[in-house]
Parts: sequence; structure tokens; C-alpha cells
Amino acid sequence: MIFGIGPGEFLGLAVLAIFFVGPERLPKFSSDAAKFLKKVKNLANTATSELRENLGPGFENLQPSDLNPKTFIKKQLAGTLDEEKPRNAAKPKIDPDSL
Repeated sequence: MIFGIGPGEFLGLAVLAIFFVGPERLPKFSSDAAKFLKKVKNLANTATSELRENLGPGFENLQPSDLNPKTFIKKQLAGTLDEEKPRNAAKPKIDPDSL
């Protein structure tokens, strides 16, 4: 998956790859690059799943972006605030459904 690269930029990168790697070695180079990216992705997925397991309950939906301390704190506070109900909330004297 390519993030933030348009078709013109991708074409420019392909021309640079042909120039620097050479047309004879480009297929092997691209294959090796794809294998490397697949290994990195698997490593990241494994690390994320191990982190979820080690943190225990409450972190089942942990995403790598949540590891940013600011994002992590915001998410935890939002979840805590959503769970709490106001104790001294005013109760209506008239049932609004009966009107």
C-alpha cells in the first residue's frame, strides 16, 4: 500500500529505480523489496498482538497509533468519562413520554 504518492510521483520513482538499479536487476530488486516490506509488516503485527496480550484486559482494540502517549491518554479518559453517569442529575417531575 502506497501512502500519499500520486501517479506522477510513482512514475518518477520508477524512472529513478531503473536509472540507479538498472533494468536488468530491477525485477530482483523489487521482489526483494516486497519480501522485506512483508517481513516488516509481519513483525509489526506480531509485536502489536504480543503487546495486546501482555497488557491484558481492556486493551483488546489497541492500535499502534495508540502508543503515542497523548493519543493513549485521550482514549483512556474518553472511555472513562463515557462510563460514568452523573450521580446528582436532576430527575424530571413530569414524564416527557406522557405528553
